[in-house]
Amino acid sequence: MREGREDEAVASARQAAAAAPSSYQANTTLGAMLDLSGKYSDAREAFAKAAQAAQSAEDKARAERAIAVSYGFERDCTNVAKHDEPVYRQYIAANDFNTAGGVANELARLCLDAGNIDVAERWYRTGSEAGLRDPAIKADGQALWQFRLEHALARIAARRGQKAEAEKHVAAAKEILDGGKLPDQQKEFFPYLTGYVALYTGDYQAALTALQQANQNDAYVLGLIAQTYEKLGQRDKAMEYYRKVMAATTHNPTTAGSRPLAREKLAAR
Repeated sequence: MREGREDEAVASARQAAAAAPSSYQANTTLGAMLDLSGKYSDAREAFAKAAQAAQSAEDKARAERAIAVSYGFERDCTNVAKHDEPVYRQYIAANDFNTAGGVANELARLCLDAGNIDVAERWYRTGSEAGLRDPAIKADGQALWQFRLEHALARIAARRGQKAEAEKHVAAAKEILDGGKLPDQQKEFFPYLTGYVALYTGDYQAALTALQQANQNDAYVLGLIAQTYEKLGQRDKAMEYYRKVMAATTHNPTTAGSRPLAREKLAAR
């Protein structure tokens, strides 16, 4: 798959699933390969089989989340929510507030990339509220959930074209980071945030400068860089970065939010 040999990757995964049709792992692998190949409905069939084969509630929840991510590849916020929301409620009922918050944020991110901004905002706020309910949460955990919310609200404002509002949340996120409890977020996620906001508010050179300081192994960041190069009129550089996106093979919201656009752009070249 990393080499772009999608048909071979899918064929190998199908052989594994055929040899062990009741295997959770074989079916989740097949589902991932199908999504990465753009065969989304087939992918969800495989993930559904994985859910049936799951030997634990945790594995079943993972399979349901994989189905949600699969809908994210198609920018289908409604069906993302149909699969992620019950998992969120499952973790809330189990008093696992941190994981519940992560599921809510996953749902929010997939819906934001689908263009459902109001739904995304609601779920980002829900995720933060859930994470902060953890009775054992420490100061750095509180800071992380607060940073995540400011990060999300800045991106949401940028998507709405509200530059001043976005910058207000960027400043709030930086203030949290300046507290010194989240050094990893400072290094990796703040440049991504400032680059994202700059891209969606029309400052393309600032976007490129910031995004080049973010994680260059993150498919979503690479996709944002590609879009920025397009805005700057540098089509060849954009295609270079879209090809880098296609080398990412992790089945997660990051890839769901970047690979379909890269596929579309490269096919239209």
